[in-house]
Amino acid sequence: MKKSVKILWRVAFGVLAFIVLLILLINFRVIGNMPSMEELENPRAALAAEVIADDGTILGKYYQVDRSSSDYNEISKNVINALIATEESRFYDNSGIDAKGTFAIPFYLLIGKKRGSSTITQQLALNLQADALGKKRATNPISRGFQKLQEWIIAIKLERNFTKQEILTLYLNTVSFGDNVYGIENGARTFFSKDAGHLSIEEAAILVGMLKGNTLYNPRRNPQMALSRRNTVIDNMVENKFITAAEAATAKSKPIVLHYNKIDHNKGLAPYFREVLRDELKTWCAGHKKADGSEYNLYRDGLKIYTTINPRMQLYAEEAVRHHLQTLQKSLFAQNNIKTGSVWKNWQKELNNFMQESDRYQQMKEDGADDSTIAKAFRTPVRMKVFGWNSYTDQDLNDIDTIMTPMDSIRYMRTILQSGFMAMDPESGEVKAWVGGPDFRYFKNDHVAKTRRQVGSTFKPFLYCFAIMNGFSPYTMLPNEPITIDGWSPKNSEGSTGGSITMAGALAKSLNLVAAYLIKQLGPKNFADFVKNKVGFTPKIEPYPSIALGAVDLSLYEMLRAYTMFPARGINTKPIYITRIEDRYGNILETFAPVKREVISEHDSYTMVKMMEGVTGPGGTAARLRFRYNIQGEIGGKTGTTNDNTDGWFIGYTPKILAGAWVGCENNYIHFSTTAMGQGANTGLPIWAYFMQKVHADPTLKVTPNDKFIMPASMANESYEDFNSNVAPGAEAENTGNGTEQDYIDASGYGDDFATPGADKPEEKKPAAPKKEEPKENKPATQPQPKAVMPKKDQ
Repeated sequence: MKKSVKILWRVAFGVLAFIVLLILLINFRVIGNMPSMEELENPRAALAAEVIADDGTILGKYYQVDRSSSDYNEISKNVINALIATEESRFYDNSGIDAKGTFAIPFYLLIGKKRGSSTITQQLALNLQADALGKKRATNPISRGFQKLQEWIIAIKLERNFTKQEILTLYLNTVSFGDNVYGIENGARTFFSKDAGHLSIEEAAILVGMLKGNTLYNPRRNPQMALSRRNTVIDNMVENKFITAAEAATAKSKPIVLHYNKIDHNKGLAPYFREVLRDELKTWCAGHKKADGSEYNLYRDGLKIYTTINPRMQLYAEEAVRHHLQTLQKSLFAQNNIKTGSVWKNWQKELNNFMQESDRYQQMKEDGADDSTIAKAFRTPVRMKVFGWNSYTDQDLNDIDTIMTPMDSIRYMRTILQSGFMAMDPESGEVKAWVGGPDFRYFKNDHVAKTRRQVGSTFKPFLYCFAIMNGFSPYTMLPNEPITIDGWSPKNSEGSTGGSITMAGALAKSLNLVAAYLIKQLGPKNFADFVKNKVGFTPKIEPYPSIALGAVDLSLYEMLRAYTMFPARGINTKPIYITRIEDRYGNILETFAPVKREVISEHDSYTMVKMMEGVTGPGGTAARLRFRYNIQGEIGGKTGTTNDNTDGWFIGYTPKILAGAWVGCENNYIHFSTTAMGQGANTGLPIWAYFMQKVHADPTLKVTPNDKFIMPASMANESYEDFNSNVAPGAEAENTGNGTEQDYIDASGYGDDFATPGADKPEEKKPAAPKKEEPKENKPATQPQPKAVMPKKDQ
């Protein structure tokens, strides 16, 4: 043998020995960073957490990578066939490495053609490495060669430990379809709004075709390229005898019809709810351990969170909020101090703070701009996009392209009305709808649970309930007379005074003088103890007399929780919005049940229900609920309007639904200048009404005007009059607030703390409001009736 031949053989054997040794070292994980066998047998691809509504539909997801997972029998056969026909026709004939295709590569390179040889199993191996180790496809030839050896080893191990069906399933669950969408199930839902098991031939061909280039062949971005690629995949299916020529011709004749529905955290149903839920789930994950001792990861572990949100009610609630705010906003913009900008005259310090909090200001500061440059930039008109009411059915249309100065945009956005709305089942505590604001894309602050505002007269039912528990009755005659408590002298918001009225009538008309009389008789401290210790409010409630008129800051969520005791027969039920949490395999990690406790008797509860029905009756502050919005049936509720028409509230309930609405601006110095526009009956109540109109009209929800409150058996022999008939003249039917700011100042020394506890007031002193003309006393010509005294409590 010639010396040159010997050298050639030695080199060949040396290279072969080196490759074998390298493969052994990689296989036993001596060199490189290959996933362990345990990681391969139990692939842990990052899966998005899914938020699931009460009907099983997905409300949204939490993810770093938007990925879903399916079982083999949940994937359409069209997808499997399209994949094999296009990616690897000899898939069932090899053990992870296609020897024929691999050895053919050098010959294709010699004739200048590029040909891939990776099998589906090898591509899965690459995807699993990316998931387990964060390693992507290498671009350096040497690194790519080393990575290829790893792929071969992993592919062989996968073939030894998984069936062909399992490999196909794993592969389809790890591939990317662009737009940060991973997994065939997610791809089907995103592009066609259907599950992977119901994809047609042409739809399956679109998705499989995207695997060659998820941007180039994305049907949303490049429809013509996607169409051509789809038809190529269909031809491959014919060539491999998965479909007939006739089926292919039919499929190819159809245009691409997308039902694109990318789940975006800023869009979709219940975005405010999902953000509040996210914070709670982060806390849950931090307090719960997996089998390996690590904490659950909300963004990677594929948790399934089952909620009580009803998609139909949620849609009706969002539409109700948008529908009413769209109209109401026009009235606020038409207000003179808003049109001229004079509302900002005394709030320049706050306006400057808003500027410094903006992203534009922060970015300019980071770029080194000085204050004068920034100030000039904020006075210079630029093109921008701002929020604007164009549609109440499609939030994507509520954008306005305009030119204005950044400072003007701050002023404009601060005058946009905000709202919070929540609906729940008062018996079970299940939250059915949650709307935290007008548009989550622009306004992130949740006004259901994350903000507290002064509640005004919606707090009065607790005072009247406390009175019922202490011997008063709906028929007790109470004085509508001027009253002073420790220097505090409230007024009826519409100016009436004089005479007496039944307690039921006083609640229906929301008379401040009667409420003040009640708290004087019952004692501010006793009432404060009742709402804290019995009703269960957790925020600090000081025993000031003004709490009788709702001078306390609470969230809508807290108010609805407290209101459950009226329609739920004396039982206070904590709102519940999660029913259970499952892991990616369907194992139940935790279930949730409502927390209930009895706070008042069933007798007192039913009495309050009947009294609060008077609020929605002909003489009550919520009378328009019936005559303007035609909401029928048994309805209890209460309106609320706070100082200077800053906050407008309505909380109402039927036997099956308890819901509440709040409307106002983020800053309390931006508000309606007239009570006719700013009162709760005009701001909060219509949202409730629009919502209930749609709920009553939807037979699937089984909430009708025929639903009845259940009278306790112990009250069967009692006679109940229509409390509306006791609402005698002497006060306007509309609730126009709980007094002026000065009404809450105690001249004897309580000071500012007595005015509006917890109010969001700036340090700069607000100019005094124009002095209102004192209303004339409206005393009857006959001799006034004597003041009522508190009856003794039944023993």
